[in-house]
Order: sequence, then structure tokens, then C-alpha cells
Amino acid sequence: MIAKSFFKLPQVMLLTLLTAMSLSSYASVNVGQPAPDFTGLDSHGKQHSLNQYKGKIVVLEWTNHDCPYVKKHYNSGNMQKLQKHATDNDNDIVWLSIISSSPGKQGHVSGQQANELTTSRNASPTAVILDETSEIGMLYGAKTTPHMYIVDKSGQLVYMGGIDNIPGKDVDDIPRAKNYVRAALDEMKAGKPIKDNITRPYGCSVKY
Repeated sequence: MIAKSFFKLPQVMLLTLLTAMSLSSYASVNVGQPAPDFTGLDSHGKQHSLNQYKGKIVVLEWTNHDCPYVKKHYNSGNMQKLQKHATDNDNDIVWLSIISSSPGKQGHVSGQQANELTTSRNASPTAVILDETSEIGMLYGAKTTPHMYIVDKSGQLVYMGGIDNIPGKDVDDIPRAKNYVRAALDEMKAGKPIKDNITRPYGCSVKY
């Protein structure tokens, strides 16, 4: 039972707590367990589900183009290099960028706007999923932009966390940071266990 004093909290604090409670009730992902299936429409109106990519490695990238942490990785070309490193000449890796910003919230875009962003930034995801209801984001408990996940060929979640180990907005940090996603993909390719399979995500909060 929720105490009556809970509802006497300031409105902003109350909304924050309710959002956190909502996220915790939705999030059900754990490394080493099957990644929950989802279905969503991409920026071209095409339907994608996680299950359709069984037999492939799937990278999930939560993104928000207005977030300064996302800008850090896109304006520097770091995210694009990572996408190309993952998918160039490798048909076994799928990269899905997911936008879970609700309509009216920072980072929300139409399909056309998403396509324009992909082109203008020279990005190369397999698809950009428009998660306007935030259902996919809440299912995975995505907290930040960026927030990264990797699903292996059997459908098991093998990585979740940050893109690298230096949280911040400074582009100069990128060359000296350990890119956890690149390392995980390289270790998978080499048949090795992922050394850092759970890390702390950093960035802007997902705008549910």
C-alpha cells in the first residue's frame, strides 16, 4: 500500500517517482537471458521484430538527436564508425536505432525527419525504429540516450550498458575511452566471452 504522504510530495518529485516505478515494472531484461521480443515500425513504415533476426547479432541503440551526449558521438563520427565497424561486410549483424521519445518530447521525430537525420549524419543503421508509445524502451528498461544492448544469434541478451567508459559530453574523451560495444562485438567474433557485459549507461534520460 502506498502511504498517503506519498501523494503530498511536490508534483515534479511525484511524477519522477511514478515514472521510475513504471519503468521498473516494465523492465525485465537480464544479460544471459533471452531478450524480450518486440515489434515496431521503422522510419520507412516497415515492420521489424526481434525474432525475425534470430541467427543474427542485433545491436540496439537508444537515441535522441537533441541530446548532447548523442551529439557527442554523432558529431564526432564515433557512432557512425561503430555502425560501419559492426555492419560493413558482415551480414550477420543488424543495427537498430530506437527512438522512444514520446510525441511532444525532446527527440521525437517523424519518419521523414529520422531519414533526414540518417542521411545528413551519414549514419548507417539497418533501421531506425520509431517507438512513439515507448513500449520497447520500457520493455528493455532503457534509461539513457545512448543506451546500448547486444543480442546474440540465439536471441540471448549478452551486453547492456554504455557505449564507452568515459561518461561526459567532451568529444576529446572518445579517443581514450574504451568502447564497450566495439569490444563486445570483437570478442563475440573471436569466439571469446564478453569481458564487460554489464556497464553503466550514461547520457540524457529517455523522454518517455
